[in-house]
Parts: sequence; C-alpha cells; structure tokens
Amino acid sequence: MAPLAILPLAAAAQDWALQGIDPVGYAADGAALPGRSDIATTWRGKSWHFVTEENRDTFESNPRAYAPGLDGLCVVALSEGRSEPGNPRYFVVIGQRTYFVRSQRARDMLIRDPQRILMEAKARWAQMNP
Repeated sequence: MAPLAILPLAAAAQDWALQGIDPVGYAADGAALPGRSDIATTWRGKSWHFVTEENRDTFESNPRAYAPGLDGLCVVALSEGRSEPGNPRYFVVIGQRTYFVRSQRARDMLIRDPQRILMEAKARWAQMNP
C-alpha cells in the first residue's frame, strides 16, 4: 500500500469529506479508517477518500447509503436541541446508517440509549429542515 499523501489541514478542511476518513469503512470494518489520497471520488462538492478501490466503487454505486446520517451533525447534541458538528472519528452505526457524535462521552451516551436519542435527534432535525 502506498503511503498517504498528507495535505495541509487548511486544504483538507476545504474539500475533504469526513476529514479524509473512508465512509464505507464505518459499516464494513467498524472503524474510522483514513482513506488514501490517490483513491478518491467527488460527490456533493467534496472529495471522498477510500482505503481501497473496492470501497470507492461501493460508495460510487450508492453514495447516499454511506454518507453520515443527519448531515454529520452530532446525534446527541441534536437530541438535546443543539446543532453541533459531529466528529468523523466518533461514530455509531445504527441499522445501516452511520451517525456521528462529538466525543467519546457522547458516543457512550448514544450506545446506552440509541433508539430514544436517535428518535429525539430526528425530531429536531425535522424541525430544522422542514
């Protein structure tokens, strides 16, 4: 495997989706795996990076299935009435959807009561996005 080419943080922040983490890896590997800069695709104006070409092909066949739920916002914060970005390194897969949270503490909270927190977050999301 070729070494990762690292962009300056400012460049990565501008157009790298999920801070360069492979979106297919969340469900397939149960991990937040850094994608390779030479295996990427563009979707919704962002550059999405992947560990393997197979993951890239899987994503390209149905990108909405692999994009984080609730636009990547922290599910726990949403359930509490706040709109805060989630951290792509802290995630929980519920059903077939990946959701982000802001910290390990928030991840632990979500794991303890996923249905209630997710239901409350989705209700807030619906209010924010009529």
